[in-house]
Amino acid sequence: MGAGARALLYGSPRLRQCMRNLRMWFAHRRLGLSRVHSTFCIIRPRAVSRDLVAGAYCYVGPGAWICPRVAMGKYVMAAPELAILGGDHHYDVPGTPIVFSGRPETPETIIEDDVWLGYRVIVNAGVRIGRGAIIAAGSVVTKDVEPYAIVAGIPARMVRSRFQLEEDKARHDAMLAEPARPGRYVGTKA
Repeated sequence: MGAGARALLYGSPRLRQCMRNLRMWFAHRRLGLSRVHSTFCIIRPRAVSRDLVAGAYCYVGPGAWICPRVAMGKYVMAAPELAILGGDHHYDVPGTPIVFSGRPETPETIIEDDVWLGYRVIVNAGVRIGRGAIIAAGSVVTKDVEPYAIVAGIPARMVRSRFQLEEDKARHDAMLAEPARPGRYVGTKA
């Protein structure tokens, strides 16, 4: 394809969006993801459970490992190598090796709207990450995270709140209560 044809094909923002939607539709079908929004974008995952539920305009970077019973809200952003773990093994059965002792039912992991999960974040099964939270790169989330909290570390602990004023939280909550809508990616062309 020549430079002129390429410019014509990829120069139109509408056409670019159409091509992206088509690529995502094929990716969703190939991975068996029937419970994700059509705008959900996942790049070269390592392993993703087919029961994943994801809202509009979510992005999951390359190398993700997502076990069963995970639900993501809208506008969730996950950097590469996210790991959302499954349930634990029974390790307290005397006379039975752990490998043969079975597993309890995996608890549901919930990631609410507008959460940002940094590079190589690990989330334990059964955790709820509140809306608007930010999880720093390399953190291990072992317990629930409050809405709009910025957490970091192993185990992840609150560093500060994303918004200092209650009016800012209320304004952001009002925006998240609206139906999902496309936006313009700041700092990018188009």
